[in-house]
Amino acid sequence: MNATTAPTTAQTETPSAIRRIALVQVASPDAESPAERIERVEQLLRQHEGVDLFVLPELWSAGYFAFDRYDERAETLDGPTVEMGRRVARDLGAAVHLGSIVERGADGALHNTAVLIDARGRIAQTYRKIHVFGYQSLESQLLRPGGSLSVVPGPLGETASTTCYDLRFPGLWQELSARGAETVVVPAAWPAARREHWRLLTQARAVEHQVWVLACNACGTQGEGAGAVALGGFSRVVDPSGRVVAECGDGEEVLVVEVDASRVAEVRAEFPVIADRLSGEAYTTLSADPGAEARG
Repeated sequence: MNATTAPTTAQTETPSAIRRIALVQVASPDAESPAERIERVEQLLRQHEGVDLFVLPELWSAGYFAFDRYDERAETLDGPTVEMGRRVARDLGAAVHLGSIVERGADGALHNTAVLIDARGRIAQTYRKIHVFGYQSLESQLLRPGGSLSVVPGPLGETASTTCYDLRFPGLWQELSARGAETVVVPAAWPAARREHWRLLTQARAVEHQVWVLACNACGTQGEGAGAVALGGFSRVVDPSGRVVAECGDGEEVLVVEVDASRVAEVRAEFPVIADRLSGEAYTTLSADPGAEARG
């Protein structure tokens, strides 16, 4: 793996506005156990002191395509993946977005749950993936979708989580924007076959909602033979104007980039599209009659 520091975005005179973000693009090979992977990733994170926020991919510890092992690899919010993230956060004084885990809820149901840990090692946010995936995937059969959204303070302002397939649903993103999101973290296990959709949608969501998009994808191959799936990589940081500040390649990599936390306010002040947007409910009240106003 290599570590890269990308050029900063437009600088301001306030040094405290600059944040260091690390996208940790890792693979989940079938031959590596979750315990081995958790240990490997912990050591990797500890090599990058001075980072304000780490971001990991979707279901990296369990392996997204390990559908037949979801039940045995499910864990609670005090399980090994989350506990590792809490240790690292406390020791390095950095927030850690753990991507997501297969979470076993109190009722026994399984969820694809994103977890954000603050710099004190406390769980700051959890998000159970709402749009579970069904196309050439068993996720929608095995995992129960979530039913809540939240926006919480983070290193890059008010922060929300979405997961992978959620990128395709702009209504979800508009609601997060309406709730005050300035940064949206997107852990994913997005296949290489649809990489261009990944690149298009991460930029589109940033432009539409004038938010930072921190999108961390898995890489490598999961599964064997005809069922093998190549993951897309190309994790990226997109600024609120839609500019790609930095992007990984298709292999394992830690991408460290400095960004300006005040950029959201600058972009929204310069081009106030959000102020002109109607609420989601307002659009549904518009007439379906194509000639109503012309006849008025």
